[in-house]
Amino acid sequence: MKKEVVERLIEIVGSDNVSTATADKITHSYDATQEQHLPDAVVYVSTTEQVSRIVKLANEVKIPVLPRGAGSGFTGGTLPTRGGIVMVLTRMDKILDIDSENLTAEVEPGVVTAELQRRAEKLGLFYPPDPASKEFSTLGGNVAECAGGPRCVKYGVTKDYILGLEVVTPTGDIIRTGGKTLKNVVGYDLTKLFVGSEGTLGIITKITLKLIPKPAAKKTMLVQFESIDGAAQSVSAIIGAKIIPTTLEFLDAATIGCIRGKSDIPLPENCQAVLIIEVDGDPELLDAQAERILTIIEPFQVLDTRIATTDEESEKIWKVRRIVSPSLRQVNPDKFNEDIVVPRSKVPDMIRALEAISKKYNVPIVNFGHAGDGNIHVNVMVDLREEGMREKVEIVMDEIFRAAVELKGSISGEHGIGTSKAKYMSMELNRETIDYMQRIKAALDPQNILNPGKIFIEDALQPAQS
Repeated sequence: MKKEVVERLIEIVGSDNVSTATADKITHSYDATQEQHLPDAVVYVSTTEQVSRIVKLANEVKIPVLPRGAGSGFTGGTLPTRGGIVMVLTRMDKILDIDSENLTAEVEPGVVTAELQRRAEKLGLFYPPDPASKEFSTLGGNVAECAGGPRCVKYGVTKDYILGLEVVTPTGDIIRTGGKTLKNVVGYDLTKLFVGSEGTLGIITKITLKLIPKPAAKKTMLVQFESIDGAAQSVSAIIGAKIIPTTLEFLDAATIGCIRGKSDIPLPENCQAVLIIEVDGDPELLDAQAERILTIIEPFQVLDTRIATTDEESEKIWKVRRIVSPSLRQVNPDKFNEDIVVPRSKVPDMIRALEAISKKYNVPIVNFGHAGDGNIHVNVMVDLREEGMREKVEIVMDEIFRAAVELKGSISGEHGIGTSKAKYMSMELNRETIDYMQRIKAALDPQNILNPGKIFIEDALQPAQS
């Protein structure tokens, strides 16, 4: 990067907030994928005006800008694949307002998700979206990816809680969309356009969120099954009975094999699937609701059930789910984590397809996720030191995504597209649909400044040059 550009960045944010040091560039060169790309500079911003000025400068000198929060994404959405300026928003971390009368909150993009949840719950309020990364992922990143989580089966995903945004456009203008009201039909719904756009259409600098009253109580259950079919039939039966649990998490046989003996809850060899079911609401009704669920699922190859009666017992149940990810490395050292979605009734078909792919290519595939909405986290576990393994992974991923789409599903439920899934979009969307999306990008970002090289396998525009 030219010295004069660095000097102008320093004029905007100060010398302490601009770095071209190798260590800082490496720190901001990767996410949870296996990829790494060095930026030309790292800039830490603290105000909307700074963001705007930097984007205007980037347009002037034609340098890419890549907005970044905690960098915890799984699809390469924050990777500086073409160099440029990584704009770090984690210092914009203020909870500006929690309005208990109107059930809203206004926050900056660097606020950690779990911190907002804790602050809201102290006031008897509730922010439901709960990605697994909530203890370190930021709300700006959650909005950019439209994050989900276990509770979305009942409460919905991030987009269902975004009322309004302040956004710096790709040309550096500052716009505001939506507001504090639940109803707003003035013009196009730009709020929804920016949610899930992965930092390609604008940089979010303020977020107005919808809150709801905090549920009075919850009850957690763990159910073991002889087969994944029994677990899936149970999910369909529960939903069919007009019961919407807070969470419906599943673990398949391969996942259970990774954690067997590592939790306080025994998982015998004949346990081939687990459901973690949680309900919330009026404490006087929870016992009856839990009993009804257990009665409904009893015919479906249930081996054992465990109902938590204390917070400590609930914690033991959730520990079974939380120890999954750190346990996967015992299978193989390298993990490719994808999140496909199929209709919930098709979960057994998808699991069988994954087992067939695993056997065909002799590659371990471990699956768990949100059974209530059919969102499966597929973990292809390999050792990349083996010759030809990376090429084999590419073939395996192609078959996984193709199988999901054939079952009327999607190649991504909450991780986004980024760089890692761009080449698979045509499996799900026709050329005309992709072209329409690219025309929106080209119209809003004529110089392709914001996060170029993401979502689409080929840019509609020539990329900005750093």
